[in-house]
Amino acid sequence: MQLQDRRVRRTQHLLAEALIALTLEKGYEAVTIRDITKRADIGYATFFRHYRDKDELLQDVLDVVLAELIALLRAPLSADDQQATGIILFRYLQEHEEVVRVLLKSQALRQRLLEAATASTSAEHMSRPDSVVPLEIAAHHIVASSIALAEWWLDQKMPYPAERMGLIYAQLIAYPTAAVAFLPK
Repeated sequence: MQLQDRRVRRTQHLLAEALIALTLEKGYEAVTIRDITKRADIGYATFFRHYRDKDELLQDVLDVVLAELIALLRAPLSADDQQATGIILFRYLQEHEEVVRVLLKSQALRQRLLEAATASTSAEHMSRPDSVVPLEIAAHHIVASSIALAEWWLDQKMPYPAERMGLIYAQLIAYPTAAVAFLPK
């Protein structure tokens, strides 16, 4: 049974890698299932044992990325944790650059990331009672600003190391937002 699961995961991983590479090369709409299976070196019929269509494959890939990114984009409360989160975030972006680029290219996928991460951030924090900034605005701001900073970094071909970007994230986005809007834990 475990061997079967490993084979399934391997096949799904190969299909996901092929979809990402092809999407970066020629755009998602131009990619066909034949292209994906050829690149992954997987039989055409095998694709349909795992997915109904390429949209379902993309959704599977993005569900994993979204879950990982949401966990990383949750704004921690202590100053040290905010910088550490920034470093972890930018290392993740560096390691998963191709997947993140695919995610950010699509307005619909970007919106889904923004909504999911904002909801998660709102759930993780409590608003300062004396703050004029409502929690939902602060959560949206920290997530949208994080996405914008990440996109800039990737578009500029990562001119600064992940460690410096983590500090920039903390100084520019996390510290100010937490100080104004979030109660410390």
